[in-house]
Amino acid sequence: MQTVVFGAGNLLLSDEGLGVHLIKHMNKKYEACDDVEFYDAGTMGILAIHKLEETQHVIIVDSLEAEGEPGELRVYEKDDIMLDKIPAKMSPHQIGLQEVLTLSELRGKAPKTITFYGVIPESLESSVELSSSVQKRVGEIDQMIVSELNAMGIELTQK
Repeated sequence: MQTVVFGAGNLLLSDEGLGVHLIKHMNKKYEACDDVEFYDAGTMGILAIHKLEETQHVIIVDSLEAEGEPGELRVYEKDDIMLDKIPAKMSPHQIGLQEVLTLSELRGKAPKTITFYGVIPESLESSVELSSSVQKRVGEIDQMIVSELNAMGIELTQK
């Protein structure tokens, strides 16, 4: 497998579940393919490190704990993450992406490229639905991921 699209989040806390909702969306919309895996990481945190270490390219989708407007989409690359150009804790999960990637780097197994799509949540209340400001980003992130995969020579087939 060449690329993992890694969706993180807690489905029970509204916008915190963005990554998982995105993975469900992608699995419904696109045929499975040998070059890409849509991986529902849920709240596994460091327990999902193996997925980051098994591939050359990782695309991560999650809520983003940062100053800004609810529903605001931000995109970061590996250098942004590793050089602390982003908020110290990008997601409300127990361990940050920087820590997981640092461990992978120390083990000599970090992916070559990483793209992080983060959306500032509107709501973290108990709900299995995304807020409207975050829900409207799902289609946009879908298209950005498809474009990124196309640039790597990977074509997805719609169901």
